[in-house]
Amino acid sequence: MSMKALVLYQPKSEHATTVESYVREFVRRTNKMLGLIDAESKHGVQLVELYDVVRYPAVLAIADDGQLLNMWLGEPLPLIDDVAAYLAQS
Repeated sequence: MSMKALVLYQPKSEHATTVESYVREFVRRTNKMLGLIDAESKHGVQLVELYDVVRYPAVLAIADDGQLLNMWLGEPLPLIDDVAAYLAQS
């Protein structure tokens, strides 16, 4: 099964810098992509509604069939290894 990980956040919020740094560090440490999505964009709104996201930032581990495998809401952000474990299975 293939999986992806996404971060839904609000770019003009107080958590934006923290999220962007987290994504850069994630890629540096794992060599895997972590999708960064504006929660207020069209795609972001669809994801928020689909997965019932109630706090930002939200890190989502999603199977290719759309099944939500895990979700972390708010800060602190999850450990990079915890998120990367989902991508290692793909």
